Amino acid sequence: MAKMAGLGCEPVVGSLAPSKKREYRVTNRLQEGKRPIYAVVFNFVDSRYFNVFATVGGNRVTVYQCLEGGVIAVLQSYIDEDKDESFYTVSWACNIDGTPFLVAGGINGIIRVIDAGNEKIHKSFVGHGDSINEIRTQALKPSLVVSASKDESVRLWNVHTGICILIFAGAGGHRNEVLSVDFHPSDMYRIASCGMDNTVKIWSMKEFWTYVEKSFTWTDLPSKFPTKYVQFPTFIASVHSNYVDCNRWLGDFLLSKSVDNEIVLWEPKMKEQSPGEGSVDILQKYPVPECDIWFIKFSCDFHFNAAAIGNREGKIYVWELQSSPPVLIARLSHIQSKSPIRQTAMSFDGSTILSCCEDGTIWRWDTVATS
Repeated sequence: MAKMAGLGCEPVVGSLAPSKKREYRVTNRLQEGKRPIYAVVFNFVDSRYFNVFATVGGNRVTVYQCLEGGVIAVLQSYIDEDKDESFYTVSWACNIDGTPFLVAGGINGIIRVIDAGNEKIHKSFVGHGDSINEIRTQALKPSLVVSASKDESVRLWNVHTGICILIFAGAGGHRNEVLSVDFHPSDMYRIASCGMDNTVKIWSMKEFWTYVEKSFTWTDLPSKFPTKYVQFPTFIASVHSNYVDCNRWLGDFLLSKSVDNEIVLWEPKMKEQSPGEGSVDILQKYPVPECDIWFIKFSCDFHFNAAAIGNREGKIYVWELQSSPPVLIARLSHIQSKSPIRQTAMSFDGSTILSCCEDGTIWRWDTVATS
C-alpha cells in the first residue's frame, strides 16, 4: 500500500477567494423530469459534436445541443424498456466507422450501447453482477470503454464487437463498490479506479494488449472470447480515509475526491521492483465546501485547464488546475439552485458549464465577455 510522503512536502491548498478570472452567468435552466439526473457529459470524442451533450436520469438517456445565446435544443431521447432502470452514468464513444455511440449503465448492471445515428440499441453488455457506477471512453481508441461496478470489478469492453476483453478484479482488486474509473490521457495501457474501499488503484493492460487488439478482429461469438482477469494493480494508494467517488488523470498525476470537501492532486511514485508498492506525494488541494456526500463527480475541459465541481447546496466551484497555489476561477451560485449537483460538464474550451441535479434540473452557465 502506497504511503504518504514525509514532512516538508506539505500540499499547497487553494484559497476560496474567487479570482474572477472568468465570470459565468446562468443562461438556461431545464426541468428534465422528477427523477435525479446523475450524469451529464459533452462529446469530446468527435470534433463535429463538441457542443452536444447527454444526460441520464431514471430510465432515460437524453441528447442535447448547446446553441448560441444559452439555447439548449433536445436532439433525441432514448427510454429503456425497463421502467425500473435507473442510469447512473453515460459516456460518448464511437464505432470504428465513426458513428457516435452513447454508452449508459446503472442499477440493472446492463450496459446499453445506443447508436446515436439511428437512436437504436447497438448492443447490450451483460456481465457485471451489480449496478454500474461509471463508464469512461478511451480517447485515443474511442471504441474502447471501461466500466466500474458495485460488483467490485472494472471491465474493459469493445463497443464495436461487444466483447468483454479484460476484467480488473481478484486478489489485488477492489474490496467494495468501484465508483469511478479513468483512462490515462496519453498512455494507452493505464487506467485508474477508485471506490468504497477508500483506495485508488492503477492498473496496466500492457501485457494483455494482444487481447485488446484481438477484440477488433474477433469473428466468433463475443461469449467465446478468452476474456482475461487482471488480478493485480501496479499501484495502490490510500490518499483518502473515506469513499473515493471520482478520479481523473491530470497527465501522470491524479485528481481524486472523497467526502472531505476537497479535490486532491497527487503523484503516484512507483517502485519498479515491487508492483503495488510505492509512495504518494500529495501536491495540491482544491477546497469544495459542503461537498461531504458521496457520488458527486467533477469534470474538466478538454485541455485540463480547469475543473468544475458542484456541491450538495447547488453551488459550483471552478478551479484552475495547472496553477500553484490553486486559483479559484469562479464560485457559481443561483438563488433557485439548491439541490445537490451530481455532476458537471465543462465544454471543450471551458466557456460553458453544465450541472445536473438531484431535483431533475439541468443548469447552463456561460462565460460573460469582459469588456
